[in-house]
Amino acid sequence: MTKKKSGFLTFCFSLVPGAGEMYMGFMKQGVSIMAFFWLLIFLAAFLNMGPVLFILPILWCYSFFNVHNLRGLCDEEFYAMEDDYLFHLDRVLPADRWNKRRNNLLAWVLIVIGVLILWGNVTEYMRWMFPGEIYWSIVDAVPQLAISFLFIWGGINLIRGKKRELEDKSLEQEER
Repeated sequence: MTKKKSGFLTFCFSLVPGAGEMYMGFMKQGVSIMAFFWLLIFLAAFLNMGPVLFILPILWCYSFFNVHNLRGLCDEEFYAMEDDYLFHLDRVLPADRWNKRRNNLLAWVLIVIGVLILWGNVTEYMRWMFPGEIYWSIVDAVPQLAISFLFIWGGINLIRGKKRELEDKSLEQEER
């Protein structure tokens, strides 16, 4: 870990989510916060999902106060801090469990994102061919509906996976 940094520059960098953590030497933490922040802005803008933006002030406040809490630590505690990602994807998707099923899932997610991008570009060129407000309001809602169904499907799979894991653990305990 690097040494503690200047108070003024720490304050300036803390105004940008993730930049303060990176300035303090916590690169993994800073990159994950910054990537999540900009991913939320992308989702809100590209998919026209404005309600996602309510998370931005929460993430900004977390980053701001996290930087100042790190700066306020005594030297021993500061140097003992371990740099780690904000989201532990290695725990959610361990490498030993990354199998063909998850590769297929990733492939389908990439296909859906590609289709949505293509959908947005193609419909822009076709607007002049098919006039009508109702028709285009339905066409414009397709990407949001697709992402919504993808989120719902992913949530259901996470719940089912956790339920199966708990059932497997209970069966193992009964066998003992």
